[in-house]
Amino acid sequence: MQLTQFQTESNGITLHTSNGLMHIEFCTPGIARIRYTLESQFSDKPSLMIVNRPERGDIQWTMADHPVYLELSTDLLSIRVDKSTCTFSYWDANGKLLAKEPPRGGKTLERIDVYRTTFDASASKVETDRGADGLRARAVGEDCVLDRQACHTKLEFEWQPDEALYGLGSHEEGMMNLRGKHQYLYQQNMKAVVPALLSTRGYGILVDSYSYMSFHDDSFGSYIWTDVDDEMEYYFIYGPEFDQIIAGIRYLTGEAPMLPKWAYGYVQSKERYVSQEELIATVEEHRNRALPLDGIVLDWQSWTGELWGQKTLDPQRFPDPSGMMRRLHALNAKLMVSIWPIMREGGDNHREMNEHGFLLGNQATYDAFKKEARRLYWEQANAGLFSHGIDAWWCDCTEPFEADWKGAVKPEPEQRMLMNTAEAKLYLDPEYINAYSLLHSQGIYEGQRAVTADKRVVNLTRSAYAGQHRYGTITWSGDIAANWETLKKQIADGLNFCMTGSPYWTLDIGAFFVHNNKDLWFWNGDYDGGVADLGYRELYVRWFQLGAFLPMFRSHGTDTPREIWRFGEPGEPIYDTLVKYLKLRYRLMPYIYSLAGAVTHRSYTMFRALAFDYREDVRVHNIDDQFLFGPAFLVAPVIKAMYYEPESRELHGVSKTRSVYLPEGEWYDYWSGERMDGSKTIEAKADLDTLPLFVRAGSIVPHGPDIQYANEQPGALIRLIVYSGRDAEFTFYEDEGDTYNYEKGSYSMIEMKWCEEDRTLTLGQRNGSYDSMPAARQFVVEIAGKPGQCIISYQGSPVVVQESDFESSL
Repeated sequence: MQLTQFQTESNGITLHTSNGLMHIEFCTPGIARIRYTLESQFSDKPSLMIVNRPERGDIQWTMADHPVYLELSTDLLSIRVDKSTCTFSYWDANGKLLAKEPPRGGKTLERIDVYRTTFDASASKVETDRGADGLRARAVGEDCVLDRQACHTKLEFEWQPDEALYGLGSHEEGMMNLRGKHQYLYQQNMKAVVPALLSTRGYGILVDSYSYMSFHDDSFGSYIWTDVDDEMEYYFIYGPEFDQIIAGIRYLTGEAPMLPKWAYGYVQSKERYVSQEELIATVEEHRNRALPLDGIVLDWQSWTGELWGQKTLDPQRFPDPSGMMRRLHALNAKLMVSIWPIMREGGDNHREMNEHGFLLGNQATYDAFKKEARRLYWEQANAGLFSHGIDAWWCDCTEPFEADWKGAVKPEPEQRMLMNTAEAKLYLDPEYINAYSLLHSQGIYEGQRAVTADKRVVNLTRSAYAGQHRYGTITWSGDIAANWETLKKQIADGLNFCMTGSPYWTLDIGAFFVHNNKDLWFWNGDYDGGVADLGYRELYVRWFQLGAFLPMFRSHGTDTPREIWRFGEPGEPIYDTLVKYLKLRYRLMPYIYSLAGAVTHRSYTMFRALAFDYREDVRVHNIDDQFLFGPAFLVAPVIKAMYYEPESRELHGVSKTRSVYLPEGEWYDYWSGERMDGSKTIEAKADLDTLPLFVRAGSIVPHGPDIQYANEQPGALIRLIVYSGRDAEFTFYEDEGDTYNYEKGSYSMIEMKWCEEDRTLTLGQRNGSYDSMPAARQFVVEIAGKPGQCIISYQGSPVVVQESDFESSL
């Protein structure tokens, strides 16, 4: 493919080639939008993921016509286009090569026919069945007709030998560095796709496509392939740091709104609480035992009988929904309720959807691609649930057309891809099969925002897509099984998800499936004894320790109970260890909520792969079992059994340590206070009640008191621990804890700085205010490893504390 001519415009350049048109425009000095089509003009279809299109002519850029190539440049990024092959290469302002396509050219469009399934409601038969994944409905007797032409697209790269790649969402295989890997990108129970890649060379790629995709860096090549698109469209985002790339992704796809403060506390769930009495009794037991709790979950089948997906509560088991909510709120607990996009015939919700023509071809799943259908879905949820005081949503099964969740033998990866994508294409346009969850989430968010600004949207979803985070979503990793291998893989899965720009990810602590059902390949836990099995108790403790450092801290699963008292009683090691980490989560609430403020106000990521902060250290590129939690903590979960095998078989001679790589700098053991040098691997203590946990020198970590729920003591004394060794900064964030008033500026920030040379801590001027903000705050300052403390009565004006002031009071 050769360049035949080009024309510059105010916002970019159009390239006429021997095989179609290309267009390059700069959205910001570090973000380029690139399109390629075989048509005579570019598509004008609106993007579902992009909310911030570039304004014409407001970016300063230049174009240089060299003999061999064209070069488009801003102050940060240059793109060179080879005239003879139309090969693109990307360079930073210092002339460093970031990425390049193969010499022959890296963009391919292949014309294809696109078929659409037609359904005759009077002739088609719908078959329904119930499985482990809920109700499924499938239409038979459908016809397939030619709808239009589109293209397969293929975007190829020649990645550098030392380059690591991350992203693409949360998948079950536990891949960390994606170099040398292959990934199928379609939505499934344990797959949440986000088509974004980050490179340690300092750039990211966001593909604006919603069809089935695949990623390859293997013997078949190095490329991103899409199944059905009118044209190729992607964004090249220069950082070079990962936080800058994430900020670029969110600039394009939208920022993540604040979740309510309670959402960062502990959320108790299981499959399932069956009545309002059981829900209330469970919360009361937490309060009686002084076990912190902020939320409880009402899982599926809260509706009447077999009316699957009906968004009203069974009056026999939940006779007074409003009264139930008043009681839960009086206990300072919130309720999350599971709702489904699929509805069984016979309920009012199904009837209304059907009457308006809002059901897809299986006559059971609502069409989230229609704005009016989304509005009706919300109206049903509001009338049946939210109007009673429900606090949060669990949008389950947001990939409603999977086909592989059955059988005793797990299908091969390619079989699974073919089965699931074919099922989705029966009912959805093949160009959009990955986007259902995005639109479904939009309807919930916009519906609730239209009703009230006093309660922030919380929506736990099983699938995701680029831009979905702007709708108040948290994505969890699906119905995983209880074994040590899964625990390890989940860490890499979640880290890669958060490297796509979507900041909120979680999992089922203890795994969903605990037993082994040999008739179903996915129901393959190792612990038929459930909580009675000491092997499962050990695994649960390690999962719980990990969960305490995830964006959402939530237990859930089937087969066996999940409440802490099911694992023992006070004075017993398992029980006491669970309580230790539960209380630690709440003591760290000032730190965690400040990170949440940074997510929304500064495009931050709290659950961080080591490459976020140590991108150029090749030793971290493949570490898949450690992570950073905010700017201070390095977390190294224990991922193997040390005490028990399944069936309570005791292990002997197993070391109670684990290897931990400490990156450059100095680090503190959080538990002992020991200070040690980085750039090395150590053997860390890892007995049952010890999660290897380290704090980076040059950190300020605020701690709060022991509390029973996140908002219990909003004006409590804050303990600031300074981990010296380097200069440190931390932004202490507070707001009302709920409501959207922060969007109008109702929040406060206090910049805290530690100067290593002067050994001084400065609390800066408090910026901003909000209703109920304490006029004064008490801080107790400590320097890790040093005796003494200093009490500060902070009035909002700057305060400077010297190390010599410790043991005195200001």
